[in-house]
Amino acid sequence: MSKRRVDVRAILADPELRRKLMVPALQATQAREGIETTREQAERAYYVVTEGDRAAFFDLQRYRDSKGQPDRRHEMFVRAFVADTEKVRFDVARRDFAAIEGSPLAYRSVGIISTLFRSWPSLKESCGVVQRGAPTGDDERLVRHHWEVMHAISREDRVWEPFSKGGSFSRFYYDVELRVAWDPKRRSFHRWYGRKGRQVERPESLDNFFLPSIAWPRRTQRGFSARLAENAVFSDKSGFVQPHEPIDRWFVLSVMNSTMFEYVLQALISFGSFEVGTVQKVPLAVSTKTHIKEIAALGRSLWESKAIWDEGNEVSTRFTTPWLLRPELAGTEPSLIKRLDRHREYEAETEDRLERVYSDLNNRIYRLYGISEGTRSTIEATLAARPPEVLWPQMEGATAEQKRMEHVFRLLSYAVLRVMESDPDGIVPFAPAAGDTSLSDRVHHQLQTFFPNLDFGKVEAEIANELKKSVKGYRRTDGISEWLANAFFDFHCRLYKSRPILWHVASSQGTSPFAFGVLVHYHRFDKNRMAQLRARYVRDAIETYRREAALADKAGKTEARLEWQSGLEEVQELDRRLQWVQEGHHEAPDGGERDYRIGTPWKAPKERPKGWDPDLDDGVKVNLEPLQKAGVLRLPKVV
Repeated sequence: MSKRRVDVRAILADPELRRKLMVPALQATQAREGIETTREQAERAYYVVTEGDRAAFFDLQRYRDSKGQPDRRHEMFVRAFVADTEKVRFDVARRDFAAIEGSPLAYRSVGIISTLFRSWPSLKESCGVVQRGAPTGDDERLVRHHWEVMHAISREDRVWEPFSKGGSFSRFYYDVELRVAWDPKRRSFHRWYGRKGRQVERPESLDNFFLPSIAWPRRTQRGFSARLAENAVFSDKSGFVQPHEPIDRWFVLSVMNSTMFEYVLQALISFGSFEVGTVQKVPLAVSTKTHIKEIAALGRSLWESKAIWDEGNEVSTRFTTPWLLRPELAGTEPSLIKRLDRHREYEAETEDRLERVYSDLNNRIYRLYGISEGTRSTIEATLAARPPEVLWPQMEGATAEQKRMEHVFRLLSYAVLRVMESDPDGIVPFAPAAGDTSLSDRVHHQLQTFFPNLDFGKVEAEIANELKKSVKGYRRTDGISEWLANAFFDFHCRLYKSRPILWHVASSQGTSPFAFGVLVHYHRFDKNRMAQLRARYVRDAIETYRREAALADKAGKTEARLEWQSGLEEVQELDRRLQWVQEGHHEAPDGGERDYRIGTPWKAPKERPKGWDPDLDDGVKVNLEPLQKAGVLRLPKVV
């Protein structure tokens, strides 16, 4: 005979348990006295004795005038009084509201969540530290993407620290890619002396910066999401929790990302903002060490899977090599095509596993809170569909063809990055110039080093075949050379969120052929490199075009002479425009379209460079603007 297992915790946590026990008991007691009592009378007596007054709420908003439909609120209100309709009237005991700090008008949920508030301490009581960070009030001056300043020399009064500033929806893992200028001696933002309404040199929550934390963005369009944030400065757009011992932070992270936690939170929030004052109220069910350990392990597994995948993301702080070159993801597949197929399978398999782990995590947390199956159904129906666990959030919603092409573009992008980082002066011409080999030749050589045991001719053909495909959102090209000339910079700007570090300087924009073009590395493109670009590379191109035009003229080749002459004039115009930037040429008004100076708005005029002498700490946006105005970039506008 099989033994039936009874979930005692779930039974005791049933918010209706008291009523289910006491109503029949009231009827039985009255019957012993010879008084016949109906179920309805016993229910009424129960509520008078145990619940006190009840409040009635009417959900009539959906019956207002809309799209030509008549207003039916008055009708539904009357029908709700005679129990002639469902899900309009909600009777809630006032004591349930009293159990919840702030007594929110969450009449749909209060019957469920009031029991939780009576049973468990709040997140604040359990963890100790639940706060939000500090607003800089000066993000344009102080905040950068990590790749903008990664090679900048730290000054005595300034270092660039990780900056948790809200961010997009992402459960468990999120790369803290922003950096904030920080003065370690003053323990404050660089040259920051408070803001309007708070003239204090030290930012709020200072003592809790640079500690292992769990952070969340105050606002997203997709719901609540918590993730680890290690050793960061926190913005006011980011709330954070710092669990104290012996509470495991992986456990807290898991609970905060659960369906149960979000249901309670959604019942408390106003205007869709996950404020610290609301999040800290949510009950945290702290159970036995075994339960905590099991739930924590599931949350850690989800974090690790996403963190490992992000090591293939070129703009991540965790980046090592792109996905197609990672043996643990692509295996030892002998061709690019098979590697692309393997990645599709790997991503699908991993996302299936993530969903299973996340489902298991939610099941365990429901049991931890003692939630019955019926109540769970109500919770999940109320929240409706929640965002799934995805491995590659930047490509969520993309087609298989788009993901495949993204992998190819990322591989080529990394090859270009390696070429630029290994070049002595950070200037690489598209065509051979001044004794330097072309960008295309160097990229081909770099790709060969990625696949040392493969027939590179076959790899190159496979890449070219992929690039020839028409995929939405990706520029179609006939091969690697055309991709470098017409697709790379556009993709690079998108990948680096309009803060590119490799700049395509060219004599024409758009996708028309250019007479001269180079890639320059922003981190090394100082005033000396600008002078070198003009004096060495551009000058060499001018001399080449002038010489070839003269030879064609001498040979009587009119058409060739005109072509070489046209190229010469195009490069000379480029040189003239570069000179504007190099010398800081400007015409009124200041900051106008013909002001080619680096116009750093937070610096006094006397502190700004007179010509091309960029400060990396000022960021890509400010330093790139003069070249944009001069029209020397391959794209008309990238910021």
